[in-house]
Amino acid sequence: MSVVDCNASNPSGADQLFCLLQNPFKATFQANAFWASLGSSLGFMLFVALLFSLLRPRHSVVYAPKMKYADEKHAPPAIGKGLFAWFAPVTKTKESQLVDKVGLDGTVFLRFIRMCRNIFLVLSVISIAVLIPANTAGSYISIKDRKEALRVMTPIAIKQSALWAHVLSAYAIDVITAFFLWRNYMAITRLRRQYFESSDYVMSLHSRTLMLTDIPTASRTDEGILRLLEGVETTERFPRTSIGRNVKELPDLIEEHEKAVRKLESVLAKYLKSPDNLPSVRPTLRPPKKYRRHNGADKVDAIDYLTGRIRELESEINHVRESIDKRNPMSYGFASYENIEEAHSVGFASRRKHPLGTTIDLAPRPTDLIWRNLPLTKKARSWKRFMNNFWILVLTVVWIAPNALIAVFLSDLSNLATVWPGFKDNFEGHHMTWSAVQGIASPALTSLVYVILPVIFRRLSIKAGDTTKTARERHVTTKLYAFFVFNNLIVFSLFSTVWTIVASVVNKRENQHLRAWDAIKEAKIIVNLMTGLANVSPFWLSWFLQRNLGAAIDLAQILSLTWFWFIRTFRHPTPRQKIEWTAPPPFEYAVYYNYFLFYATVALSFVTLQPLILPITAFYFAVDYWMKKYLLLYIFVTKNESGGQHWRVIFNRLIFAVILSNFIVALVVKANGSWTQVFCMVPLPILMGVFKWYCSRTFDRQNTYYTKATLKDPEGLTDPGKKSRQNDRVATRFGHPALYQRLITPMVYEKARHVLPQVYRGRLNADGAPGADFSDIAMDTMSQSHPGKAAHFAPTGPKDLFEVVPDSQLDFAHFKDRAEFAEEHGGDGAMYGRPADLISERSGTPRSFFRSGGDSNSSSRASSLGKEQPRNHSEFEELHAAYRNGGDLGAPGFHGASAGRGNDFYLTRNESERNLLTSAQPVGLGGAYEEAGVGSEQYGLERWQAGGSGYVGVPGAETPDEGMGYDSYRGRR
Repeated sequence: MSVVDCNASNPSGADQLFCLLQNPFKATFQANAFWASLGSSLGFMLFVALLFSLLRPRHSVVYAPKMKYADEKHAPPAIGKGLFAWFAPVTKTKESQLVDKVGLDGTVFLRFIRMCRNIFLVLSVISIAVLIPANTAGSYISIKDRKEALRVMTPIAIKQSALWAHVLSAYAIDVITAFFLWRNYMAITRLRRQYFESSDYVMSLHSRTLMLTDIPTASRTDEGILRLLEGVETTERFPRTSIGRNVKELPDLIEEHEKAVRKLESVLAKYLKSPDNLPSVRPTLRPPKKYRRHNGADKVDAIDYLTGRIRELESEINHVRESIDKRNPMSYGFASYENIEEAHSVGFASRRKHPLGTTIDLAPRPTDLIWRNLPLTKKARSWKRFMNNFWILVLTVVWIAPNALIAVFLSDLSNLATVWPGFKDNFEGHHMTWSAVQGIASPALTSLVYVILPVIFRRLSIKAGDTTKTARERHVTTKLYAFFVFNNLIVFSLFSTVWTIVASVVNKRENQHLRAWDAIKEAKIIVNLMTGLANVSPFWLSWFLQRNLGAAIDLAQILSLTWFWFIRTFRHPTPRQKIEWTAPPPFEYAVYYNYFLFYATVALSFVTLQPLILPITAFYFAVDYWMKKYLLLYIFVTKNESGGQHWRVIFNRLIFAVILSNFIVALVVKANGSWTQVFCMVPLPILMGVFKWYCSRTFDRQNTYYTKATLKDPEGLTDPGKKSRQNDRVATRFGHPALYQRLITPMVYEKARHVLPQVYRGRLNADGAPGADFSDIAMDTMSQSHPGKAAHFAPTGPKDLFEVVPDSQLDFAHFKDRAEFAEEHGGDGAMYGRPADLISERSGTPRSFFRSGGDSNSSSRASSLGKEQPRNHSEFEELHAAYRNGGDLGAPGFHGASAGRGNDFYLTRNESERNLLTSAQPVGLGGAYEEAGVGSEQYGLERWQAGGSGYVGVPGAETPDEGMGYDSYRGRR
């Protein structure tokens, strides 16, 4: 490698590139650029905020969808039409109200932002009062003009005595950050304890259910699950268990069916744009390769092909559902207890136990499960996790090169002009234009990377073996944070310094003929690293100022408005797409947590290198807190509520950020100070580690478990004549949604109703509604204009072929109770007043059953629903209070733990109920039932009562003592 003289008059292009890599920020980091960034970012932020205030009253579907769709309990505060009427409700909504309005996940997120704001506000005082005066007074550099102001504030040329201020500031930073973390850890623990007592949690099925994975083959029965749990902790009452069943290829078939339906909808939306003037040529498509042997390689009629493909998929899905093997259990299962205390005490006792290799955890919400990953073995899950980490590592390494090029050329286009003569003339001739392009292109490209990377990481994490969606989001957060810190902080900030050091070592070896180690010592690595970080610090100042503009753009939903306008104007949206556009969008917690954690890490890392970064960061968090609070209150929803479980991920990353800050302060101190000053900082990382251990030991168990032990009734364990406990059990089932979920139907506009018979030339699902065998409980609303038909379905033309949607009903309000829409826009539907996990007489899945009097009319779905579920928030709270007190829940079908059995709701046998469940899967009976001659051909409501080896795996409610009784089971042990 030859020596490169960066001061030569006419260096070659390669030599210029070499010099740029050593110092790419020479023109960017000027005081004028900083003040220009400050003025432009604040000006644009105020302009966008004003634009939002003008557009908000006129576009409530975009800026306040939750006002329209949420129920009384979860609806945000009323908001006026004034220009700034939105600010007062946001500021007046307290944290106690936020838990109901945005959920515990949203509340924890806002508390995290508020904590960061408070941390950096306090640290700003230290920055302004201690660090800036110490750096300025102790600097050897004199301020000749304002261009030197930013440089003087850095510790590049500082006296050794002034570095004691940095050492003391490092201790102050650690103490202040630890104090706020500890204070908020206590607050999060308090919120979690309140969450355990809340009506939403207490009245849910998952709150008292355990999930078992990696169950050995010999224990893959309902009784096998009981034995596994009994080996961990003995409980007073007998849990209800359900072993998972092999659903074969059902999930893949249903996914393919949904894609085919959406494709057909897209084709019809374009073809039927003008129903009275149809195109002369019908739409065509080329079938996928795996289906071409039946259709050939040529294009075929798109409508006929897709309808035929949908018909084939529906037939195949129904066939697979009917052929589910009841004797093919999987390696996962669920156990549901009578009360929350028993479930959590068993979960706590099993936290470090793995009976026969089984993992026992508290069950998540059914909608949170990733069913595809539940049957994975430990070996398969470990391999998937390894491959996921491997590909993320590859992506991290591959991104180093483009990240370095962005830092060199896009952050300063003059560098590009230096090595590209053809661009140089244009750049110098239109300097102002390219300056504007530079100010927009760099943050825009960086923001685009921020959007794409979470998508890539989430797709990789789907294949990593996570069993829940919330756990996957937390893992996405950790992976994104590691990627950003390594590539966008460490590599971006240090690559030019490392390049300079390597070049210096090579040049000294060639010029001075020094040995490698001597050349490395002569390179002054520590000093060069500190100088490089100080030189790059003004870039981060400008970058933080631009983040305020990004926050305002996020508030104004400019990207969403622009995208929807483009689709409506230049494309042909389907009815389903228009309905989904009106729904509250899900909040991307993984993305936003990564952003804010990365911002906090950058600020803590550069606190001594550029003290001005602290007040700028505090200002950003202060402004964005109110913006994100509005977004969560009025626009976004939590797709899958985890109950605030992101907190530990946040806490651990902030601990890491503080420790990283300690190392950078030590680097600064060693560059210009002594080893004594460095040794004084050695206890700081150790103290932060001890603090983390203390918080984990003190708070984590309280955050995870409602109780660690439950009092047991000795009589209930030993008295075989006491049957009331046995008859007082709650039966639940976590069933795979592929077994029962309804298949979606193609949607068309109302204006195309009259041309449907001539457009469609076949017949779809002639044998009945999709998935009828497994949709016996979840029914569609009856059409008011056409009794006997489901609402929204066309009364003419092919039977139940298309779902005709009037223009007046292209709104999420008419479809928020349907799983196909609510799954992506509110999770289990709790925000809309109909949580799927609510304990009720007829929960879809998981199912729950209570004793009831004979006054419930089960033959009418409308009447039973009106009685089974609370109609408003006050009634819901009454039921919650009644349940916690162990009494009658106050509505037909709801009885507390101490209620008598009475006449069982499901013992009613009339012809309408038998017909309703005519095609239900035959129940598996065991024990005394088989001995009594009850055959497996029994159908109807008995499927909910019996136990043994049936595919649903629900233990019976009326089994004899000697067969399935809890005391009898204990005797067999």
